[in-house]
Amino acid sequence: MRDFSQSLPMSLLRAREGVMRHFRPSLRAHFLTEQQWRILRALAASGEIEVTELARVAFLLGPSLSRILRDLEERKLIARHLLKSDLRRNIVSITAKGVKLIETVAPSSEAIYGEMTKRFGARKLAELQAMLHELEACLQAMPSDGGDEADISSA
Repeated sequence: MRDFSQSLPMSLLRAREGVMRHFRPSLRAHFLTEQQWRILRALAASGEIEVTELARVAFLLGPSLSRILRDLEERKLIARHLLKSDLRRNIVSITAKGVKLIETVAPSSEAIYGEMTKRFGARKLAELQAMLHELEACLQAMPSDGGDEADISSA
């Protein structure tokens, strides 16, 4: 068995933690969690989206998403409504207040990206992104036992 420190999951977790360590202070300054930020960004990119699709794109489990949506709705950062054609389906969208919050946080986020790009290199960062997308696509075709879904809420 390979050394624990050389396992792919640990390498990815260390890299993720290394990246997020720089974003968390800015998010905390705006009273946002990483998961709330992911939801707001996903909504800003997609407009209206069904809750189950939002869970998929934001990589969150339903129970976690429900709690986070309730909190964001209370802060008036998102709006929810039922789909008229199917009252079982909830549609979520970002509000003007949510867009304004993203616009407030974005300069700090872009400055962090800029510093990371400067230190790591634009070409290397683009290659890393491409390799990660390729790895993800490759692994989609690999058989799975399906037992890993409980871990996505912390992703």
